[in-house]
Amino acid sequence: MTAREPTLARLATAHSLLLEPYGLDETHLRRTLSHIMAPGVDDADLYFQYTRAEGWSLEEGIVKSGSFSIDQGVGVRAVSGDKTAFAYSDDLSWTALQDAAQNVRAIAAQGQQRQVKLGARKVAKARSLYQEFDPIASLDSAAKVALLERVEQLAKAQDPRIVQVMASLASEYDVVLVARADGTLAADVRPLVRLSLTVIAEQGGRRESGSSGGGGRFGLARFDEAQIGLYVNEAVQAALTNLESRPAPAGEMTVVLGPGWPGVLLHEAVGHGLEGDFNRKGSSAFSGCIGQRVAAKGVTVLDDGTLADRRGSLNVDDEGCASQRNVLIEDGILRGYLQDSLNARLLGVKPTGNGRRESYAHLPLPRMTNTYMLAGDKDPQEIIASIKRGLYASNFGGGQVDITSGKFVFSASQAWWVEDGKLQYPVKGATLVGSGPQALKKVSLIGNDLALDSGVGTCGKEGQSLPVGVGQPTLRIDGLTVGGTA
Repeated sequence: MTAREPTLARLATAHSLLLEPYGLDETHLRRTLSHIMAPGVDDADLYFQYTRAEGWSLEEGIVKSGSFSIDQGVGVRAVSGDKTAFAYSDDLSWTALQDAAQNVRAIAAQGQQRQVKLGARKVAKARSLYQEFDPIASLDSAAKVALLERVEQLAKAQDPRIVQVMASLASEYDVVLVARADGTLAADVRPLVRLSLTVIAEQGGRRESGSSGGGGRFGLARFDEAQIGLYVNEAVQAALTNLESRPAPAGEMTVVLGPGWPGVLLHEAVGHGLEGDFNRKGSSAFSGCIGQRVAAKGVTVLDDGTLADRRGSLNVDDEGCASQRNVLIEDGILRGYLQDSLNARLLGVKPTGNGRRESYAHLPLPRMTNTYMLAGDKDPQEIIASIKRGLYASNFGGGQVDITSGKFVFSASQAWWVEDGKLQYPVKGATLVGSGPQALKKVSLIGNDLALDSGVGTCGKEGQSLPVGVGQPTLRIDGLTVGGTA
């Protein structure tokens, strides 16, 4: 198989689902774009999307809900300077496409009539990071119900203190087609699955919860007995550990973050601040800092959309640009930002494959894919042993960040108090408060145990939610503020 064959196969799939049933072909797309590209319009694109999604959830021993949906439509966009005209429709007929284009053109070009020549047809470069199939069909309905029931059986069999199990299974088949005014044609076929569970443990009238799960761009068969067992064990152990937790101490202290999902702090506190729109507008704490030291030596942060089968990965982004492995911070020095086409053009740089949108009804924005910090050379146990008095946080719940100041607040869902290099007891109610840029400069030890999250991340920005990945090695940060309950 040649490098182009998967790309052409995806284009054929997109044509069969999004164009042919409605009497459309590439000629109609070019005519539409030609109509939009009036004087003063710098760029234009069409974004077609077909999405089939299914969900199942189990609670109290029975599957209480199931959902299935099909959505399709097209978004039509014209860009002039930093202004965007946009219209979308769930009707894929030629008439609806013409109407949307007319509305966009009128807004973008103030009704001028002269046409602008389009670029020649060119198939976009793309990667082949995951298989092109419908994961919904990878298991039948009976098998999906049995999978959720098995999750509950395994959880309750682990410990009699597990009194409740909630589990959910989600699958999505997403096909997109992008046509741009420069002649670019791109398509992607994106499978996505996720298994999530939460257990509640009870002891002496006290109830605590633990959660786990995972997923990615693969089929449901990946959730075999061994994988389910890992998720269940993680959730049960978290709940049982939390039963023994004490109120968290407060104050400024050394904090060690565990590997994997704790990288969500990096995603929120640093990643969003490195998105191109915030930096073009000068509203990020990292604006104007390219080439400057923004983190301690040894800190290298990547955003990588090219990892096979990962939840945040893309063959092409939602503007038809191939995904990339972008070095954002290298050995503590800021090297670049995440760019979509609009912000890249205005800043005079190249797009980085990070133009993403929730659906055809949304505009693309510069967004993260899989964001993580590279490993260092320290043994994780050595890092924990280095703590005189402080906190070891192995898992996180929610968090938020102020882009302009870089300040963040995060809640630890699983953490331990540490004294003289030894875990003393689990704590509850710990929140980490700090500044992303300052926290990066306080990184003093970096573990050799880089891990990516299990495939559960969802990122929100301007009302749009997207699947993402995070990761990091064990990390020691000196002098973070911990808001506790003790």
